[in-house]
Amino acid sequence: MNCIMPREKLAKSGLSSLNDVELLAVLIGTGMGGLSVIELSEQLLQVFGGLRGLLKARRSELEHQPGLGPAKTAKLLAVLELSRRYLHESLLRSEPLESPEVTEKYLKSVLRDHSNEVFACLFLDTRHRVIAFEELFHGTIDGATVYPRVVAEKALRHGAAALIVAHNHPSGISEPSLADQAITRRLKEALALLDIRLLDHFVVGDGAPVSMAARGLV
Repeated sequence: MNCIMPREKLAKSGLSSLNDVELLAVLIGTGMGGLSVIELSEQLLQVFGGLRGLLKARRSELEHQPGLGPAKTAKLLAVLELSRRYLHESLLRSEPLESPEVTEKYLKSVLRDHSNEVFACLFLDTRHRVIAFEELFHGTIDGATVYPRVVAEKALRHGAAALIVAHNHPSGISEPSLADQAITRRLKEALALLDIRLLDHFVVGDGAPVSMAARGLV
């Protein structure tokens, strides 16, 4: 089997007709000595445990994988970065409260695959349009210390009228912990003193992000 086959399938039936192996084969283009591009793609997905594992791998891990190298690694990293930038641009053109699915997709794309816990903020204007996104605190595999004063100072610096905050659970479990609920209350109280609204707190895991506002916890 050669690399033109998935390309022909793409041309005839569209991108959605290709499976993960075929899509990867189109992207990397060529195989290596003794392996067709399809066989190489299958091998890469097996080594990394699927597309997610492949695309979250470090550059050094990819470059040292037989059949890749700097050029093909650059293509893989570029695909991931393009998807993140697309979601970021979509977020900037939407209103988070009116397009929660866009917000969730973006937060998942930037937070889910961190190996340690990361706490981030979306700073919003009076119409709830995005001003900026920042990762504010980086912690360990099971927690990150969040300082409401720092969050408030950043909000003032951005001239934000409202915030949506989010953090990931490296365990993959999206359920808010008691500590998550406690820091949400502290943040809401600290921001209220400055007339800044905390609109939501998302917990990002392997599945759909959990909205604490939807749970009545904000």
